[in-house]
Amino acid sequence: MFKQNRKKITVFVAMAACVTLGIAAHTPEKKQGGFQNLKILPKDISKDSLHHVMEFFSKSLGVHCDFCHAKSKDPNQRWPDFASEDKPEKEIARKMMMMSGEINAKYFNWMNSTQPDTIRNVTCVTCHHGTPHPESTVAPEAPHGPGGPGAPPPPPAKQ
Repeated sequence: MFKQNRKKITVFVAMAACVTLGIAAHTPEKKQGGFQNLKILPKDISKDSLHHVMEFFSKSLGVHCDFCHAKSKDPNQRWPDFASEDKPEKEIARKMMMMSGEINAKYFNWMNSTQPDTIRNVTCVTCHHGTPHPESTVAPEAPHGPGGPGAPPPPPAKQ
């Protein structure tokens, strides 16, 4: 019986070995403690959630990963070195996350609101609108002069 099924057993063992090696090769080893160098986002964030957050940043600023993340020192590595602190944009992004979180907590506190369905919050796209460096211009003067309607009139011109 063993001789009759020898081909089947050999094929089965070979396929099982290929599947096992394939899974091992494509399953990244999870580092102890999750992702490296997370300072604002939770250390136990899921891979999908982290990817979603980073994709939101990317779209909000109209940039790719390498805008904030330094290029890998390994020439064979396709992806940036996500744990590196070599680019100042990464720390700026952290400060922006903290700033928007503070603004939202202070002014848009939906947890304590009587109308949580109508509250908006500040995100990257609020200012960036898909550009890496938002415009920092002063709003144009109102048609009714400085201050708009209801503002005190300007002082009389000196004669």
